[in-house]
Amino acid sequence: MSVDGEFVDYARVAAPRLRRTAYLLCQDWHLAQDLTQTALAKLFVHWGRIHRRDSPDAYARKVLLRVFLDHQRRSSSHEVVVDRVADGPAPGGQPELRLTLIEALSRIPARDRAILVLRYWEDQSIDTVADLLGVSVPTVKSQSARGLSRLRSLLGADDEALLALRD
Repeated sequence: MSVDGEFVDYARVAAPRLRRTAYLLCQDWHLAQDLTQTALAKLFVHWGRIHRRDSPDAYARKVLLRVFLDHQRRSSSHEVVVDRVADGPAPGGQPELRLTLIEALSRIPARDRAILVLRYWEDQSIDTVADLLGVSVPTVKSQSARGLSRLRSLLGADDEALLALRD
């Protein structure tokens, strides 16, 4: 199979997962699709060397996070945040609780939100999150604690309820 064919196969499998992660970061399905497409385009440019790595998923996640954070930096000065309902249905389980969590996540700063999504929704290790975001392990630990504290105050929820939302 050609390198381009391998990328197409990879993108077909990875795109839904990347789009879900992007949605959790930005709370907008249309923007999540744009972020996913931008990340996949950047991945394609370097696919010749990426697909030989142990984990193209980790690289894809890192690219998606950088695309999201770049978008936040560029658009933060001229976007107005308004209350809105999520564009798509929550995955099975407890839809009301998921929507409440997603809405609460939107009230947390972008970097803290990225750390919480990666650590607790994507179940990534502290070291992996630090590497993906280009920050130190202590920074991930402190921002995780601060972000969880903010979520708890916004939700009035305990750890069990937050962890139950991942599945």
